[in-house]
Amino acid sequence: MHRRQPLPRLWLMTDERQGEGLWAALERLPKGAGVVFRHYRTAADERRRLFGRVRAIARRRRLVLLLAGPPGLARAWRADGCHGRWRRSRGLILSAPAHSRAEIVAAERAGADLLFVSPVFATRSHPRARPLGKVRFGCLAGSARLPVIALGGMDEARARALAGFRLYGWAGIDSWATDPA
Repeated sequence: MHRRQPLPRLWLMTDERQGEGLWAALERLPKGAGVVFRHYRTAADERRRLFGRVRAIARRRRLVLLLAGPPGLARAWRADGCHGRWRRSRGLILSAPAHSRAEIVAAERAGADLLFVSPVFATRSHPRARPLGKVRFGCLAGSARLPVIALGGMDEARARALAGFRLYGWAGIDSWATDPA
């Protein structure tokens, strides 16, 4: 991806819960959307193979693909960028998670291109996490100088409900599944 292109507004976050549903979710994303490949608990060799399959689909469908991992690994795996608490690395998109104002400031100082602010609403992927809710999300999003992606219990209807806040886009896991239940 060339840096002159706009960053995606719609994102899929991958994880092990998706199972074979991952392939349908990737096909449901609109062209130009983004994918953050996580699969943290998958064994290293299997994670690498799975990433290769996801990358092939991402290239065919013109999706932006970020690896949740360090910049060096993202570069070695030929991702478009990386996701995490890293420092900017030349030629890679850098996204960062943010759950507080301090994490937003840290990501901005590290040179991140965009923020995933979460969890906005209750989510199955982090059932014990206290959701921010609309007002706290709005306060955090309003304090950021970077594009803000809402994450956590998100879908298209909830993104519309946040439209009055400084929202660049949204991301989900279950929202892209063919059967979200």
